[in-house]
Amino acid sequence: MSNDKGKESGEGSSSSRLAATDERQPPPSRYESQKRRDWNTFGQYLKNQKPSISLSQCNSDHVLDFLRYLDQFGKTKVHSQGCSFFGQPEPPSPCTCPLRQAWGSLDALIGRLRAAYEENGGSPETNPFASGAIRVYLREVRDLQAKARGIPYRKKKKRRIQLKTGYDNPKVPLQTS
Repeated sequence: MSNDKGKESGEGSSSSRLAATDERQPPPSRYESQKRRDWNTFGQYLKNQKPSISLSQCNSDHVLDFLRYLDQFGKTKVHSQGCSFFGQPEPPSPCTCPLRQAWGSLDALIGRLRAAYEENGGSPETNPFASGAIRVYLREVRDLQAKARGIPYRKKKKRRIQLKTGYDNPKVPLQTS
């Protein structure tokens, strides 16, 4: 009967040791989970190509094809140049222009895939996600979407943290007590 209890509780079994190991590690961050999911999606995309493409054969053209493939699942309305709402930030009514992936989403995706490639054994020199063709494509998407919305893209400047004291800024009065 003591054998049955030992088996039920799992003491000494390899599965209980694995469970104890899993409990000690914190769950992956949202970024790490997304990166793993994106990496698996890209790998599945390469596998589904006819003929199948191995990661070692992958180049920037395959990455660009993947980004164009993802466009069909986008949620951002991008007006075409022939649309009467082209260049209007808030069009008054719906139109038939396609939904596409937002530039920011594609940019973040490429960043995650670039990191995942190197974490999975790829060298930075051969990273297809870091190629100039990808940067050019992302820039074109950004500019096109900005024009279609009528809002130009402006790169955010890094803000410097400044301490404001009465000594540094003559417009701030010194407080004396």
